Amino acid sequence: MRKLLAVLVFFTVCATFSFAAPVASAKANVNSSTKIYGAVEAKAGFAGGRLFDVLDSVGGSGTWMEWDVNGVRDPSVMKAIDPLLNSSNKPKMIWAITEREKPLLAVLLPKGAGEVIVFYELGAFDAKPVPLKLNKVLTPDVVFRDYRQISEKEFVHLDRSNLKILVTDKLIRFTYDNPDKTPLRYDPDFATKTLVDKHAEVNDYLGFLKYEYSMMLRAFVQSTRGIFNWQPWHWYMDKWNSKFMITAKEIEMILSKGVPPEYITVFKAKASGGEMVEMRTTGNGFLEMVITRP
Repeated sequence: MRKLLAVLVFFTVCATFSFAAPVASAKANVNSSTKIYGAVEAKAGFAGGRLFDVLDSVGGSGTWMEWDVNGVRDPSVMKAIDPLLNSSNKPKMIWAITEREKPLLAVLLPKGAGEVIVFYELGAFDAKPVPLKLNKVLTPDVVFRDYRQISEKEFVHLDRSNLKILVTDKLIRFTYDNPDKTPLRYDPDFATKTLVDKHAEVNDYLGFLKYEYSMMLRAFVQSTRGIFNWQPWHWYMDKWNSKFMITAKEIEMILSKGVPPEYITVFKAKASGGEMVEMRTTGNGFLEMVITRP
């Protein structure tokens, strides 16, 4: 574990639920674009999986993403939580969800002997894009909280044994292996198709690769904490990720060869410290994110 720490530093009772009025401090300094949506109280605290049952009942089929205190701070988020962070009643956890007309923020707060989740509806996530950065000090107990260490350099996710991390002094490598029954098809006659047909097929592949990218974000970025300065939702936003994503022209070049490549690089960025961050897929259920230092 000592060596791993050095590497990471170098790498730069049933709860009773009820809808409740948000605590007074949660009301302060919230403007019209960031407003209180509601609250759910557990008088004896949220036990077991009930916390996430409540989040899912409010968020529907979307995915809640954990807010990182050391990440980029969206003004709309801070208008809601600044008063709480500066109070004695500090949040225990903060999440956000985007799969709805307006983003929703969920803040878990102590309340007497129990807890309350206060929900805020945001106008939008409004931070201006900044260069991707890796944090200088990475603490394994925080970063890999959802993983079990199985050797000096390897970690396996607590719930998904096919999600793994390898850490060395040169890289951090995430892999997720879930083979598809039907491999991605590559038409050997693609180069002879009409422009219209080529355009349609490229768009199909572009949609598929965006889906693969979202899978990689959930598996790799959202299962760890504090590696990057971008909040989890920033990775999904075009104004943040567009210059690092695979292009239609690159997809057309791949398809024109008519044979499957070993990997398709979907996202590739050079972080501000010189580290390279690359997300790749085989198109057949194997996903990978590799962070390498210069």
